[in-house]
Amino acid sequence: MDAHKQNIQGGKMSSKNIPKVLEDILCLQDFEEKARRKLPRPIFGYIAGAAEENTSLQDNRSVFKNYRFITQVLTDVSKRDQKVELFGKTYHSPFGIAPMGLNALSTYRGDVVLARTAQAANIVSIMSGSSLIPLEAVAKAAPDTWFQAYLPGDTPRILALLERIKNAGFKTLVITVDIPVSANRENNVRSGFSTPLRPSLRLAWDGLTRLSWLFGTFCRTFMKYGMPHFENSFATRGAPILSANVLRDFSARDHLNWEHFKQIRDYWQGHLVIKGVLSVKDARLAKEMGADGIILSNHGGRQLDGATSPMRILPDVVQALGSDYPVMIDSGFRRGSDVLKAVALGAKMVFVGRPFNYAAAVAGDTGVEHAISLLRDEVDRNMAMLGVNRCHELNPSMLINCRSSD
Repeated sequence: MDAHKQNIQGGKMSSKNIPKVLEDILCLQDFEEKARRKLPRPIFGYIAGAAEENTSLQDNRSVFKNYRFITQVLTDVSKRDQKVELFGKTYHSPFGIAPMGLNALSTYRGDVVLARTAQAANIVSIMSGSSLIPLEAVAKAAPDTWFQAYLPGDTPRILALLERIKNAGFKTLVITVDIPVSANRENNVRSGFSTPLRPSLRLAWDGLTRLSWLFGTFCRTFMKYGMPHFENSFATRGAPILSANVLRDFSARDHLNWEHFKQIRDYWQGHLVIKGVLSVKDARLAKEMGADGIILSNHGGRQLDGATSPMRILPDVVQALGSDYPVMIDSGFRRGSDVLKAVALGAKMVFVGRPFNYAAAVAGDTGVEHAISLLRDEVDRNMAMLGVNRCHELNPSMLINCRSSD
């Protein structure tokens, strides 16, 4: 076992192993400002931005303030273990890395970095279909990675993509269903981001003022692999990330329906998860149609602005589907306390997106390792102070919903 894997499986980096750039990173939020200083404005804007007025983005954070813990004291918590079981596999923590596109644009080989570090830490990592590294390369580097697909607009291309994913060796497929049309991401426009990126003096300046990114990520990638392309939206290669005239194929998805999901379920023999559910009705349908699990999500506030935080519907969905059914969740999680609040309400796994992207941008594998360590330590400390030794001991009685009690 190499030193990297030993460090991350141990759950903690010793201070002498922490590089200088990470010495003042004490929580996941601290990565954001360092990433802002390192990344060109359009790329940082793409990661940080959400839809329209950021209403859902802000609600994703504010919802956690509605819940307060009830602790139990004088309980022996010396044998704490935050492991959880999901789809027959035991993971070391109840959180994982959410899919987010263009990771390889913010750090060199970003999708491989996230997947490889997550596997070393034995946590879940989901690769985005909107990524710039062929899914086969990620599956080879980290075979336990899940793959998240954006469905093409017609059945033949859907089945061709599924065949490619299966042949690459992925065992768990996540279908994102909350993008019937492209979102109104005004923040991307204001920051100069588009897909593909359009060459301009402004874009050139943004790159030249971030030399460590320019040479350490973009030029390094270009010299070894050529111009990055959208590799995994379809069975075939998509548009380049930088082009003056090529358009990215967003393939209309507004006609996709549950019959398409049924076709996928009939074809896909591995674990199948639906991501983007925000109602009890759709959660029930997903279970009835054969989904092995669901991820409650408002896409990190990046789709419908004003969509509810998944935390607000989590209790109702768990009650409707039963405590044994894998209800997972993402959007807005930043603290170990956030993770444990969701687990107490019945979530089987919590996914965190932007902070891990920032961590990779700041310090590659080591940054992601540090981020996992910080969150894992927070979960561990909070379990001790709550008076529990295992995640399954958490339950709704350990929370007060301050909003409902007002």
